[in-house]
Amino acid sequence: MKFFADLHIHSKFSRATSRDMVLDILARWAKIKGITLLPTADFTHPEWLFLIREKLQPGDDGFFRLKNIMPSENEYLRNILLQPEDVAFILSTEISFIYSKKGRVRKIHILVLAPDFENVDKINTKLAAVGNLRSDGRPILGWDAKQFIKMVADTCPRCMVIPAHIWTPWFSLFGANSGFEAIEECFEEVTPFIFALETGLSSDPPMNRRLSALDKYTLVSNSDAHSPDKIGREGNFFDTEFSYDGLVDAVKSGDPQKFLYTVEFFPQEGKYHYDGHRKCGVAFSPKESIRHNDVCPHCGKKLTKGVLHRVEELADREEDHLPPFRIPYKNLIPLNEIIAQSLGKSSSCKSVWDTYFRMIRELGNEHHILTEIPVENIIQAGFNHIGKGIDRMRKGNVHIAPGHDGTYGIIKLYDEEMEDENNQGQLQLF
Repeated sequence: MKFFADLHIHSKFSRATSRDMVLDILARWAKIKGITLLPTADFTHPEWLFLIREKLQPGDDGFFRLKNIMPSENEYLRNILLQPEDVAFILSTEISFIYSKKGRVRKIHILVLAPDFENVDKINTKLAAVGNLRSDGRPILGWDAKQFIKMVADTCPRCMVIPAHIWTPWFSLFGANSGFEAIEECFEEVTPFIFALETGLSSDPPMNRRLSALDKYTLVSNSDAHSPDKIGREGNFFDTEFSYDGLVDAVKSGDPQKFLYTVEFFPQEGKYHYDGHRKCGVAFSPKESIRHNDVCPHCGKKLTKGVLHRVEELADREEDHLPPFRIPYKNLIPLNEIIAQSLGKSSSCKSVWDTYFRMIRELGNEHHILTEIPVENIIQAGFNHIGKGIDRMRKGNVHIAPGHDGTYGIIKLYDEEMEDENNQGQLQLF
């Protein structure tokens, strides 16, 4: 069975998340986006876990469905017809580990996927003895990430453990400010229990494949969404048995017949692609940063080292000498952002969402619109300018001001320079 899965989001109990991150609303947005499998998120939080148990019923496939669907008062969502079987959920959580190792403070985020409540309860019992699980949907624990992986391997071996957004500067496996130089340096003897890595919004497969040490790992992409409209901005497309075991097998094997492709941001749009200093409006490529000794030329403070720079530091391959990709990828721009650019509006503007939901009603879900519908059909449906933007996105013909120091990059599809069709197919940075 072919299905689109986003395996990393948060609930309303996580810090800095929307109050709409609840199961009924998430299920409707999943149908809008074309997502068949969505994570519950935050199963470590006692109150949220209680709601998960109340709202979801387990299936024989290791996934969960809504027991009943509450009506929505939202003017857009109330017209989305949803059946419990339309969207499945998988038990999941993200945990933040902050600890000292080899003379440095480490800050590592780990994503966990579980097959049933029994495994969830085992994990929560162990973690409750280490820290306060009620304080945040993504708990912060002062435990060595290696010890956590060992605990899961010993007590819940069917769980899937994935280091999250592995390149972001502050909280990740390879983060410039708190990470490690190698996976084995972090996880030591339990490294073999890990078989997948999450790329994060600011990197894509080609950047990760510059490290030969990562060749044996399957790369997954997820949205890490904090609001419902952001789910699916990155994700994974499978053609395998629709079950927990089928999902694990597809990821673990990295079989391109089962794991068809990942959906990626253009990595330049991610918040930490370039080096920079947000307060001073400074965004540097790695070479520019080196020329300035990694210091902001305006205020003299240290620049936040971005993902591209960190990849350059650890890479043992050049960009033009990468091995063949086992699993393809597609760089996409969220549909509401394309519509906003076509209208010259903010992506949160009501007129943008009016157009967005008209396209969903007339053409199908967002993933289908962005990846499968012929551009001619989009134009014939009356979305001429938007169709041209989607065509340029598919060809990689975009301009991007790279994101830096917590600020998203700015993508432009409709610059006058881009009217020259000879430029199509080339990603341009400005």
